[in-house]
Amino acid sequence: MTAEQALKKLKSMDLTNKVYVGNKVLVDGKDTKASFTDSDLAEVKRVFHSQRTFVPSFKEKNYTIMPERADRYRSVTLKQEVSNQLKQLNKNLQAPKDAQAYMEDGKISVSKSKKGNQYDIAEILKEYDKQKYNSEIHLKAARLQPVRENSQTVKQEKQKLEELSQQTVNYVLQEKNFPFKASDLIKNASVSKNMKLTIDTSGIKTKLEELNKEKSTLHKNYTFKTHSGSVISVKGQSYGWEIDTDKEAERIAKAFQNGRKSVKAYYIYGEGYSTIGVGYHVLTNNGIGDTYAEVSINDQRIWIYKDGKLKVTTRVVTGRHDTHEDTPKGVWYIEYKQSPSVLEGSEAGNPHYSIKVKYWAPFTLGGVGFHDASWRTNWAMDAYLKHGSGGCVNTPPSVMKSVYDNLEQNEPVIVY
Repeated sequence: MTAEQALKKLKSMDLTNKVYVGNKVLVDGKDTKASFTDSDLAEVKRVFHSQRTFVPSFKEKNYTIMPERADRYRSVTLKQEVSNQLKQLNKNLQAPKDAQAYMEDGKISVSKSKKGNQYDIAEILKEYDKQKYNSEIHLKAARLQPVRENSQTVKQEKQKLEELSQQTVNYVLQEKNFPFKASDLIKNASVSKNMKLTIDTSGIKTKLEELNKEKSTLHKNYTFKTHSGSVISVKGQSYGWEIDTDKEAERIAKAFQNGRKSVKAYYIYGEGYSTIGVGYHVLTNNGIGDTYAEVSINDQRIWIYKDGKLKVTTRVVTGRHDTHEDTPKGVWYIEYKQSPSVLEGSEAGNPHYSIKVKYWAPFTLGGVGFHDASWRTNWAMDAYLKHGSGGCVNTPPSVMKSVYDNLEQNEPVIVY
């Protein structure tokens, strides 16, 4: 045949659009014509030319020719139908199980692979692309193969786990390094196909919980030296910090996954108006620091210190004792400052009040704080016993501005 005759035959060729996988018809599509046109003549001539040999030969060869104009039904619609049918069949077939390296109880092992019978859709579609202009398409029933125990992938997984067991991440807490050794803390781990580690964080959490018991200050007793030089123990209330063990364990696990050597503590929480862990960055004076407010209920007096220097001291009246409205003892912190302000609440004998003050610095969520009390006439040392406040620290108006100016948000307030 001449090239022109061959092209004419190709143009008239029917495509039955049957797709076989193995011996079974997977898709029986509608019949179509091949999409060859006159513009394909040059390609036909090229194939004819490539058949020529220098010497006679009886060896059979196959040649492939694709039409210049793509057949959208074959290249898109029918191919998608093949893919959909294979996916549907795979739902009822068993997937292969890959061999995988894993760590259990600190020991690295390899799970056994298991054959399945699901179709390898990607491989079958590659074969489809080679045959998509055949009248009938016969595809090999390629099956998904599991990753074997002796594969390079499993060897890499084992190496990844071995490297993990040798790692140490330094956890930086209040400027001190605490080594987290994988060999001590990580007993169970696995590696995904993209070589990403999955780590059981329970051992890391246990270590963080131990650090919390040893180092955190939230709700623990503070050793405090009073203005008089006596050393007392005061219960931590809102002032203090604690490690969020769940979030920090995830961060440390990611450090192991990414090969990082150090992690600085970040998720530190607290209570009260702020939940960021007030006092975490204070390393002196047993965690209280050198800027604080001291409130003595027995002395009915306060002392305001700034950078270790006494700035203000004054007589005050605290919460009324006989009605159990005492100013709550403990280590708190200044939540915020407001000037002027309106105080609203209740107290013994006055279920609802609303009072304007010039200065307001609360240190509990229940509404206890420092404020001026222009209405008060009784400033005696024993006034708090029967004529005290609703819980606040009433401060003489003449000195309240100085007290207010020397208080800082988040500084500790020690009430004893």
